[in-house]
Parts: sequence; C-alpha cells; structure tokens
Amino acid sequence: MTAPYLSVVIPIKDESPGLNELHRQFTEALDRWRKPYEIIAIDDGSRDDSFERLAALQRRDPRLRVIRFRRNFGQTAAFAAGFAHARGALIATADGDLQNDPADIPKLVELVERGADIAAGWRKDRKDPFLTRRLPSMIANWLISRTTGVRLHDYGCSLKVFRAEVVKPLRLYGEMHRFLPAIASELGVTIVEEVVNHRPRAHGASKYGLGRTVRVILDLLTVKFFLSYSTKPLQMFGLLGLMMGGAGILIVGWLSYLRLFAYQSIANRPLLLFGILLVFTGVQLLTLGLLAEMQIRTYHESQDKPTYVVREIREGPAD
Repeated sequence: MTAPYLSVVIPIKDESPGLNELHRQFTEALDRWRKPYEIIAIDDGSRDDSFERLAALQRRDPRLRVIRFRRNFGQTAAFAAGFAHARGALIATADGDLQNDPADIPKLVELVERGADIAAGWRKDRKDPFLTRRLPSMIANWLISRTTGVRLHDYGCSLKVFRAEVVKPLRLYGEMHRFLPAIASELGVTIVEEVVNHRPRAHGASKYGLGRTVRVILDLLTVKFFLSYSTKPLQMFGLLGLMMGGAGILIVGWLSYLRLFAYQSIANRPLLLFGILLVFTGVQLLTLGLLAEMQIRTYHESQDKPTYVVREIREGPAD
C-alpha cells in the first residue's frame, strides 16, 4: 500500500448518526484531490454505536484507520493519539460533526506546500448561536491572540493542516488542542490563516459550552508560561519576588524609622504585618524560581532535549 501523503485526524465522540455521511464526504473530497491519504478516526469513549459503525466502514475502506480509547480522554488526547499514529508528511485535523467542509482541505494543503508550516481555518461565516458559541469564541480568540502574540481570527476551528515534523513532537495536555498554533510558534513556525466553509450541525448536540471558558483561561496561562518562561522561570518568579520583597523591605524600613527615631508605636498597625508578609512572600518566590530553574535543567538534560530548533543546515562538502 502506498504511503499516505496526508493523514486526516478526526476525533469521534457519540457521532454515530452522521458517520456514514462523514466518511462519504471526506473520501469523495480527498479522492478528487488525487493524492494518497489516510483517515484516522479516534473513538473517544463513545457510548453509542460509533465504534461499530467505524469498524464496519474500516472493513470496506483500508484507507480508514480506527483508534478506540478505553474511555473518554478528551479531544486533546484524541488529537495527540492521531498525531502519534499518523504516517503522512502532512497532518490535517477536523471535527466529526460534519460542520467542517472536507473540500477545504486541499486549499489548506496548498498553503503548506507553498511554504507555511501550519494552515489554520477561519470560520468567517460561522453557523452557530451567537450568544452561547460565537461571542465567547470571539472573546477567547482576542484573549489568546493578545496573550500568545500569535494572532488568529479563529483558534477554535479544528480544520487545520500541519507539517508532521512540526506537530508530532508536541506534547498536549488538558484542553490545549485549540492552542496548537501558539504552542508550535515556540519552534519558529510560519502560520497562515484561510477562510473555510462552516456548516450547520446536522446531528447531535455540541459538546462545548460556556463552562469550558474557565478551562480555556487556565490552559492559556499554562501556554503563556511555556512560551515565555519555560527555559527561564527565575525571570518570572524572581521578578515578582524582588518586587514584593522590595516593597516589604521599604514598608518595614519606614515603620522601623518611625519606631526608632520618631518614637511612634507600630505594634498595632496592620501595615507592619503586611510588610512582613511581603518580605516572606518575596523570599518564597525567589526560592521557587531557583527550584524551577533546577527542574528545567533536569528536564532538558535528562532527555537530551535542546533549547533550540534547527530548520536546516547548509554547508560545503567535507574535506
């Protein structure tokens, strides 16, 4: 069997009614594209008969590969499993709810073939409720773009195409699949965005809601830390420690002056306790930064993991 040029990773969770149509649409669109491909469907602990339908489709189509989780691990874990098992030079991601249009995949692939490392879809004309889906998404996209420095209109769109060497080394946890372009930006990748078609949901109910907003914010804090301070944690903890400790020393010093030279009582002043708290907190943050520096060095050196990424090397012939 010819090695696939493109691997399409699709997480599935209780999408049984639409799986036959999903398979038909993707295979028709990719067959017209006329390049070797594979589709990797990850059954993320479905409680309906999604796996049985996928298994039946796989028996008829060898280009379909099915991975079944023992339980529900989440969409991020599903994408991570798909990336690990993908054999293509390029990897596309999509949702299993038929809202992504597979006809958009070839144009995203073309953008990567022109030199981009990641081509991200933008659901400009999104077919979702405004108050519960589009408005939170707009706020999240603005916040993620400002925090990470990677400005995209639609982080939540699953329709993306990656170079395999960019996405395979990434380690994903929590809900971090939506931050893939931002996480990969640490490697110095080129990211482009393209408007894609978005269709109304045909079957089932969305698994996203306002409740995920808090988790997105917490994961965003993690991403920001790894992008800015993963190799220099002391610069973050140490700066905070110096600011708080310095403010505490000034407060305690001023109160000491009042007590020793102005003969004023300071025992009943809350400012004294606040100053002492700032001093101790500053020392703790400095200590935490030093411990984090030790852990970072252990992390990189124990795995022989470099702190840089080489795109290419050009040199003359050896003597």
